[in-house]
Formats: sequence, C-alpha cells, structure tokens
Amino acid sequence: MNTQSNAMPESFQTQSVAPAALSATRPLYWSVRRELWENRSIYIVPLAVATAALFSFSISIIAGIWETSLRLDPARPQAPFDIAAGLMMATGIIVSVFYSVDALHGERRDRSILFWKSLPVSDLITVLAKASIPLVILPLLTVAITVAMQGIMLLVSSAVLLASGQSVAMLWTKLSFVQMWLLLLYHVLTAHALWPAPIYCWLLLVSGWARRAAFLWAALPLLAIAGVEKITFHTSHFAALVGRRFIGDVPAIASTGPDMFPTDPMTHITPGHFLGSPGLWVGLAVATAFLAAAVRLRRYREPI
Repeated sequence: MNTQSNAMPESFQTQSVAPAALSATRPLYWSVRRELWENRSIYIVPLAVATAALFSFSISIIAGIWETSLRLDPARPQAPFDIAAGLMMATGIIVSVFYSVDALHGERRDRSILFWKSLPVSDLITVLAKASIPLVILPLLTVAITVAMQGIMLLVSSAVLLASGQSVAMLWTKLSFVQMWLLLLYHVLTAHALWPAPIYCWLLLVSGWARRAAFLWAALPLLAIAGVEKITFHTSHFAALVGRRFIGDVPAIASTGPDMFPTDPMTHITPGHFLGSPGLWVGLAVATAFLAAAVRLRRYREPI
C-alpha cells in the first residue's frame, strides 16, 4: 500500500513538470502561427510577385530575349537569376515595412487586443512573435521562394534551349546554384534581417504608440532629424545611415566588386568582419531597446 501511494504522487509530479517545460516555447510558436494566420499577405504577396515574375520570364524566354542575352554574354549567364533574387529581396523589404507598421497598431484598432490579452500569453512573447516576422520568417520565406523560383527558371531555360537545338551545358556548368543559394541565404539573413533590425523594431514601437497614421509618425521623426542636420550642418549623415540600414548596405558583409551581385559566384563572404562590425552590435542594442519599449507600451496601451 505504501509503495503504491508513493508511486502515484511521483507519476503525477512527472506529468505536471512536462507541460511546464514546454510552456516556454509553445506560446511563442503559437503566437507566430497566429501572425501568419491573421496576416496572410506575409506569404501571399511574395508568392504573387514570384508567380508574375515567372510568367513574365517564361514569355520573354519564349520570345528569345533571355536566349539572346545568354548568347551575347556567356560569362554572366546568371543575369536573369540575379534579377529574380533582387526582385524577391525588394518584395521582402516592402512586406516587412508594411507589416511592422501595422503589427501592434492593427490589434488596437480592431480591438482584438482585448481578446488576445485575455489569453495566458505575455506581452513580451507577443512582441517577440511580431518581431520574428520581419527578422526571421520573411527572410527565410524570401530565400525559399527565390530558390524555388530560380529552379523553375532553370528548367524553363533548359527546355527552351533544347527545343532550339542549343546546348544547356553553359547553364548547368557555369552556374553553381548551390553556391548561389548559400550566398543568397547568407546575404538575406545578414543584410535584410540583422542589419536593418533597428528599422523594423522602430516601426513596431511606433505601431504600438500611434493612435492613427502610424506610418506618418514613424517617418516624421526621421525626416525631422535629417532636415535639422541638413539645415544646421549641411550634411546628410543621418539620412545616409538610415538609408543604408533600410536597403541592407553592409560594407563588412562580403568582399564584392562594385558591379557584382551578392550571389555572384566570385563573392567571398566575410562573416568575421560582419560579426566584428561595431555598427552591427550598436544596431542590435538599439533594436533591443525599441522592443523593450514596445513591450511596455503594449502592456499599458488601450484600444483605439
């Protein structure tokens, strides 16, 4: 009897510890899924842009545009693939900006914040889940869609070249797609996730503070600082700093020539220089401060 009575509390205690161990990550996981469920434009817009680009590419290659360019410039057969990657990276930036501006403002505007605050999910988890969209989810989604897009482009190009009686050896031997995709992943995660993190976290902070016209309130302080600097000192250092952060212009990210695309096979990545850049860590510190302020704002901000 004593053995059974002692065993029952032990098993009960083991079962009670297991959910506690999972509770640290599950709220964040489901919060991220909630963002993807509520904001379907996160993946619909990049997929729509990729579909339109593939359609245009197929029409143009059938008409002979890209076929001619491959014959005239066999040293750079990756040109159309670079255009596709650049288009998807630009799309990712635009989607990230619009999502960040509306992330915390939207739930206050439609008053769904009252429902989400009733759930056992902290403001920190909620803000981190929203920040993960432009900083993690969208960059990875951009890379995945670009890889699939370039793979289809390769198949279409090969089919057209074979149909016209030409060799596809140039496409399959001179283009190292595995290297291009690894360079793309590195570039997107560094130049379009870590480097512009202060910009996206600033937009999240303003999204949680502004009662209306969040995009305007996010842009006005930046324009005001840039204007005062220009009038007072006749310089544009602040505007250039924000612009480089926004477009992902990272001098220490890799060793490339002025006319080389980030996924060019001749690119040599320099992660040591990037991780040792003071600008990276200063930017991450500023981004952390913005996120902390956004968490506090969400805790006390009322619905609009």
